[in-house]
Amino acid sequence: MLILGIESSCDETAASVCEDFRTIKSSVVSTQIEEHKKYGGVVPEIASRRHCENILQVTRQALDEADVTLNDLDGIAVTYAPGLIGALLVGVNFAKSLAFAAEKPLIPVHHIAGHIAANYLCHKELEPPYLCMVASGAHSHLIEVLSYTKFRVIGRTRDDAAGECFDKCARAMGFPYPGGVHIDRNAQNGDPTSFKLPHPAVAGTEFDFSFSGLKTSVINMLHHADQKGEAINKNDLSASIQSTISEIITEKTIRAAEHYGYSKIALAGGVSANSGVRAALSAACGERGFDFYMPKLELCGDNGAMIACQGSYNFAAGITADESLNAVATMSLDNI
Repeated sequence: MLILGIESSCDETAASVCEDFRTIKSSVVSTQIEEHKKYGGVVPEIASRRHCENILQVTRQALDEADVTLNDLDGIAVTYAPGLIGALLVGVNFAKSLAFAAEKPLIPVHHIAGHIAANYLCHKELEPPYLCMVASGAHSHLIEVLSYTKFRVIGRTRDDAAGECFDKCARAMGFPYPGGVHIDRNAQNGDPTSFKLPHPAVAGTEFDFSFSGLKTSVINMLHHADQKGEAINKNDLSASIQSTISEIITEKTIRAAEHYGYSKIALAGGVSANSGVRAALSAACGERGFDFYMPKLELCGDNGAMIACQGSYNFAAGITADESLNAVATMSLDNI
């Protein structure tokens, strides 16, 4: 089976060809980071325009590198939700047109399901059911992966996501966008015990996340230090932020796994590239004898391979769409 996957939910235009569910034949990503860096974050209108400019060439390159033609494909998968609505619309309408012209099935893919599927491309032995922690700039979800196409969300952020917290703290510290990677780098030379930061909780929801209080605490700390003319060691603060976010994610994930009886845990999403989060969750699973899975670094961020992989499983399950498929900015994984 050959599936073309197209991803355009935020600021990466990506396409990939996946063979027989778990083999990457090609993966092409065109990033817009340098352009958005000057604004300190993603500008939706600019992102949409760049997708329009890049999507055809990215798709052609993915097909060329996989040495396949449109006729060779069994289906065309595309991210349709959630994400920036203008960016999603570019990918969805391009994929619909391509599927119609090539007379190929159109396969809708939920972006978070795609992130989860990135682990299948790295761990051939991984099969549902298991528990997955999905952490990115926009999402912090604890998800029961019941099958390749069925999911149940048992915890989610009530305000900021983990990646958003990393980026906003980094911006307050003067780091360029995207800030999470700079916190990670500086944390390597810092003391994670230097600053005592809060572990926010949401009353009455054991597995939901809240990172807004942590972000506010860091911003206030920096503001007060600036007013007093005091310097804060950015390496130490970076290490403390990274350690705190890692502890929050690890604690809730392990507690959820024990509560629901899972001994297999996966990590996914852009924040799964963070060295502190990877190390903390891996160590906690090792201590308890849990099997732990996480994607290769190049598959942590948005990419077409994860969409092609999840698209393969959707297609095998008979999940396809017609020309009425539309982009959806917000959609829970529970609702697919």
